[in-house]
Amino acid sequence: MGTIYDEVYRRSISDPRAFWGEAANLIDWVTAPVVIVDDSRPPFYRWFADGELNTSVNALDRHVDAGHGDRVALIHDSAVTNEVTRYTYAELQNEVALFAGVLQVQGVAKGDRVIIYLSMVPEALIAMLACARIGAVHSVVFGGFAPEELAARIDDALPQVVVTASCGIEGRRIIEYKPMVDEAIRISTHEPVSTIVLQRPQVRAQMGDHDVDWQEALSTAQPADPVTVRATDPLYILYTSGTTGRPKGIVRDSGGHAVALSWSMRNVYDIGPGDVWWAASDVGWVVGHSYIVYAPLIVGATTVMFEGKPVGTPDAGAFWRVISEHRVKGLFTAPTAIRAIKKEDPEGTLLADYDVSSLDALFFAGERLDPDTYEWATQMLGVPVIDNWWQTETGWPIAANLRGLDPMPIKPGSPTVAVPGFAVRVVDDSGSDVPAGVDGAIVIDLPLPPGTLPTLWGDDERYVASYLSMFPGCYTTGDGGFRDEDGYLFVMGRTDDVINVAGHRLSTGSIEAVVAAHPAVAECAVIGVHDPLKGQLPRAFIVCKAGIDMADDTIHAQIKAAVRERIGAIASLKDVVTVPALPKTRSGKILRKTMRSIADGRDEPPPSTIEDPAVLEALAPMLRASP
Repeated sequence: MGTIYDEVYRRSISDPRAFWGEAANLIDWVTAPVVIVDDSRPPFYRWFADGELNTSVNALDRHVDAGHGDRVALIHDSAVTNEVTRYTYAELQNEVALFAGVLQVQGVAKGDRVIIYLSMVPEALIAMLACARIGAVHSVVFGGFAPEELAARIDDALPQVVVTASCGIEGRRIIEYKPMVDEAIRISTHEPVSTIVLQRPQVRAQMGDHDVDWQEALSTAQPADPVTVRATDPLYILYTSGTTGRPKGIVRDSGGHAVALSWSMRNVYDIGPGDVWWAASDVGWVVGHSYIVYAPLIVGATTVMFEGKPVGTPDAGAFWRVISEHRVKGLFTAPTAIRAIKKEDPEGTLLADYDVSSLDALFFAGERLDPDTYEWATQMLGVPVIDNWWQTETGWPIAANLRGLDPMPIKPGSPTVAVPGFAVRVVDDSGSDVPAGVDGAIVIDLPLPPGTLPTLWGDDERYVASYLSMFPGCYTTGDGGFRDEDGYLFVMGRTDDVINVAGHRLSTGSIEAVVAAHPAVAECAVIGVHDPLKGQLPRAFIVCKAGIDMADDTIHAQIKAAVRERIGAIASLKDVVTVPALPKTRSGKILRKTMRSIADGRDEPPPSTIEDPAVLEALAPMLRASP
């Protein structure tokens, strides 16, 4: 490993107080912390316990005050309206202060919750920062969530106000948001005081007695001054998807979040003041919170916010256009996006139309980066292609190749090494460390570093039961993998993706890596299916690249042979099924858990974040069919 990395990581684990006390100087405090970590009530650790700050000031005001008000803070690029809008730091500060004043008129005060139900429009970012400015707690709900899902979050967060729009735009579809919000409020037990509605020209929403027009309210608003909050006060609640019963609200505290994101932006992604950064995600997900909104603005960079699907109909070159037009230095996306580009343009011919020389690195997260996608992106772009692994709960990377601190050699299939602050271990069922090369559960010793979840919203007991009970003294990530002889971490997938074949534990991620490497395969998913003799056997579902004969049995035979050769006979595929498409969420994650439930005969309802229910409906008979 790198000499610099070794020293920094060792300090972060052996003396976290000194390490994070130094990192705290990266942000501006109203009251600088003296108590770096309060460990008086384990397992509830609180970072910078006596510090006070305002996150919105750190993201906007301090850059304006330092004379950088004319620097571009936000580029909003909409592929659905064909408009590009730029906001300087001074302009964004003014918009945020005014909308914070609107919230105050609606009775929102420090500690109150505000639900934000918007698509990828600048107003989503403005609303988030406006909440932070007055000490309110925002909870962004992915635009387009079903009313029942939204109602559950309303009843859990108990918001003073809901902020929404008349509609969102997905591809060529216009989705009316206001009726869904109205229905969610109708079926919830908690009724917000008002709903603030951004009227978009594509659809005008019908307004009710408790509705407030965004622009009309803004025209009479007075800018709000920033409110000082404690470092341990919550900045936001972000609900995880796929939970049943009461939704699981991840809490992010204010001080630790600002410090961790500032440190990671510089050290993990090598992005600083004036750099142009594009996180191709959605503000409704943790990537959007951390790396569209807060991290780039806290360090004084320019953040690109993209509305629309960057790939697919009608323009597979949209990624390259955005990089070229806005001179993007760093791009953060999910492997699914690049696989989609690769499927439509396998030779990379569209790249010739754009100048992407500004790009220094391509970063992946959200799902495992398969080696084939890594190799293709590396060959096409000629820049480092970097995987990094983290979770909604952690808020920033657990493992990464730290490009701003100490760049390391890249190994396909690995997000490289544990990020300073995360005491990562790979353990067996008893909690004992396993040797290099041996699969196990990935855990993190407590305390977790700043910026990670301190608890769940209103539910300390569930926090302990969900994350801290399986391996005492550790946070259980729920992911499995191994470390190699060089200390590189390989994350092979959720531990519930591990299948048991005749007593042998196999990672479906390992099998998927082999399947995805076949030149005919655009993307794939491997799930375990019941076998009366061996318990479970792996079954592969593949989507072929454009122009490939989907009925070619030779492809299936080659894939089966490759799995046997690369992993062993024990991993022999039960069968390979070619399908037109795989079911995904709107953020591009393949719904493997939903596929498993159908194959097992449970037929659990798919999450409301599913991109196209028809894809799952078409696949269901094949999942249920006995191979």
